Formats: sequence, structure tokens, C-alpha cells
Amino acid sequence: MRAQAISRRRKTACVRVLIADDHPVVRTGLAAVIAQEDDLCIVAQAEDGARAVALFQEHHPDVVLMDLRMPEMDGVEAIRRITTEFPDARIIALTTYDGDADIHRALAAGAQGYLLKEMLVTDVITAIRSAWRGARILPPAVAVKMAEHARTKDLTKRELEVLGLVARGLTNKEVAVAIGRTTETVKLHLKRIYAKMRVSDRTQAVTIGLRRGLIHLE
Repeated sequence: MRAQAISRRRKTACVRVLIADDHPVVRTGLAAVIAQEDDLCIVAQAEDGARAVALFQEHHPDVVLMDLRMPEMDGVEAIRRITTEFPDARIIALTTYDGDADIHRALAAGAQGYLLKEMLVTDVITAIRSAWRGARILPPAVAVKMAEHARTKDLTKRELEVLGLVARGLTNKEVAVAIGRTTETVKLHLKRIYAKMRVSDRTQAVTIGLRRGLIHLE
């Protein structure tokens, strides 16, 4: 029934778009640009991931522009929930984060494409139309990010936790207390992190971790 509902929606005169972003200025700006296109129309706007899921269930939009970093529920989880319930949902991750880890998370969750907010408005409009036609949206700049680290080993959940704590300025002893392990265990985790990331110290590890989107400071 849900699939039939979406199919019926896609026979309407315009491509129906849902915008999900926690910044009102971004939502307003995108809506204003999209409204100028005869074949596109805005059906709803969401300020967080949970609202985006609810609005998708209500309106069954043709294409969703989904910010990844939002309160209540982030964009990745919202994408995952929507695509689990509606496998043919067409969602474009739209964000300021260009790390390959962020890209992988969005695509793994079910996003059809990934765009950076710094890209030209015309790129967003083109992406919406392409997504509607079923095309994969992965601009060259984003594809390069993914290729740069395609052969690197993934950090474990614990290693990501340790790296995140280090990024917050915690000492090895403080990290050990935070994760309930010994200082020697923390040193071992850091050694493995350095090896996987091909760096020699914690400063380099944190810098690359932030750039790749493995961790975020919030």
C-alpha cells in the first residue's frame, strides 16, 4: 500500500520535495530556490530527523533533502528509518561535512546521493531531478573523498570512542576512567588507531579523524 501511495504521488505535475534541516535560513533559502522551478514543489519542511520521518510518512515526497547533523534524531538515523519503511524513498544527504566516513554512513543508511551545502544551488536542483529519475548522486569532489581512504582499515567502535575522548582534550588517564579500562589499555588502543590511520601521534589522529568525519566536536 505504501509503495502504491508513493507511485500515485509520482504521477503528479511536479516533483514533490521535503527539506529537512535544523537551520531555518537554509530551509527558507532552499525552498525559495526550488519554488522558482516549474517542475519542483515543496510539500513539507522539517527541523530535525524525527520530524522528517513523520512528515515523510504523512506526505510521501518524491525526493528528500536531508541534513545529516540535526537535533533529536540525526539525518543518518532518519534516512535509515525512512528507507527501512519505504525502500524506494529517494533521499539526498545535504550537509557541510565532507569526510568520507560521513559519506559512507549516509549511503549505507540508504541515501541515494550526497551533496555539500557549499555546492552551487544549480547543483541541488539538478540533483533533485536526477534523484527523481533514479540516478545516483555523487559529485566528483565527494567521490574523491571516498577514494582517498578506500583502502584504510576501519576503526572499531571502542577505538572511535577513544579517539573522540582524545579529541576533547582528555589525557590517557582520563580516557581510561571514562571507558572503564586501564591506562595501558588506552595506550594500546591509541597504538592501533595510529597504525590504522597511518599517523604517528594523537594530534595527527584527531586532525584526520575530524577531517574524515570519523569524529565530530559538538
